Amino acid sequence: MKKIIIGLAALLSANLATGFAAPINDLHQGQTAVGVVMNSGDNDSDTFYLEHKLSNNFTLGLQNSDFDYGGDADDIYGQFNLNNNLRAIVGNRDYGYDSKFYMGLAATTPLAPAWDGYASLIGNSDFKELQVGANYQLARNVDFNLNYRSNMPDQGSNNNGLGFGATLKL
Repeated sequence: MKKIIIGLAALLSANLATGFAAPINDLHQGQTAVGVVMNSGDNDSDTFYLEHKLSNNFTLGLQNSDFDYGGDADDIYGQFNLNNNLRAIVGNRDYGYDSKFYMGLAATTPLAPAWDGYASLIGNSDFKELQVGANYQLARNVDFNLNYRSNMPDQGSNNNGLGFGATLKL
């Protein structure tokens, strides 16, 4: 686990890293997560997401991000559990006028009782995103999320901001 954390820190410090608007959720097979995330700062957006863990090693997700500065993006993605703390992410982001495939990684770790931390990195040749955050378990099936998100498009300015949200697990 230390190697994963050191690797993510190295990517962050080199500014080569990439994130994800939906938090990284720990689900059981057959469980569904429904959530919202509101980001402030340079990249004001509201995000709705739905995830379902189809098997022990695969979660399918849908996400819609509505950006306050105009436009929105719809993602369909899969998370493949590589081990208990590491996931591979593949997805497609649809901007309405264009669609882009992306890949990434996510790492999770317990931080304290009821707190789980995560870092996720996604990107392609047109954008990179980074998200670092923590989920706090409010109830058995409800999490509160705090995060920092950075969107680094190849064209235009970087957008950074803090976010918060909630997840209901069914």
